[in-house]
Amino acid sequence: MTTTQQSKLWYFENFNILKSMSKQEMMELSEKTSMKNSAKSEKIYLPGDKSHSIYFLKEGKVKISTYSEDGKELTHALVGPGELFGEQAIAGETEQPHVAEATEDAVICTIRADEFERFLEKNPQLNLQVTKLIGFRLKKIQSQLETLWFKKAPERIKQVISDLAEDHGRKVGDEVVIELKLTHQDLASLTATTRQTVTTVMNQLEKDGIMNYDRKKILIHEPEALKK
Repeated sequence: MTTTQQSKLWYFENFNILKSMSKQEMMELSEKTSMKNSAKSEKIYLPGDKSHSIYFLKEGKVKISTYSEDGKELTHALVGPGELFGEQAIAGETEQPHVAEATEDAVICTIRADEFERFLEKNPQLNLQVTKLIGFRLKKIQSQLETLWFKKAPERIKQVISDLAEDHGRKVGDEVVIELKLTHQDLASLTATTRQTVTTVMNQLEKDGIMNYDRKKILIHEPEALKK
């Protein structure tokens, strides 16, 4: 086994969604994938690109977004190490509806959708996990759209921080730390607000003792307060 194959196998063993696969199956999967380094701000795919690949994120962060006709960005998801994206390729969509962009230097493994579907056919448990993932992502987008429609800007910002804590947070006693490099503009894109509005709300949350923020992490002192 080459060093690259060993590296792929090690990474795949740390993907929760692949836990149902045997080591032999993971080795077969690794042989079907290609590994690529993506620099910060690099676009992995754009709306309208052919949807024929599945992407496994090994290192770094990737955001999944759409843009309005006037150029405003709405971020639907932040993908971290150990997650896959581009699942539209096995959900019946022939073209990508979103932009996938590396928000920091990333290492990505790519496999053709038809190859991955063969693994799904052979592994019902993996098939179930991927089906659940697709359903979860669709539910999150629907919830996000409902939040944007019915909630005011401060509520949207608190809701997104709470969601990030649930998806990416790590408990430290009664507190939660979100170790994502997020700018105020990133949060604005997640909430369809302005950077100035995010700054105002974040400053108030810090003043109220609910959380502390810097560009490397968000430390939430009172997670329940974000839901009020």
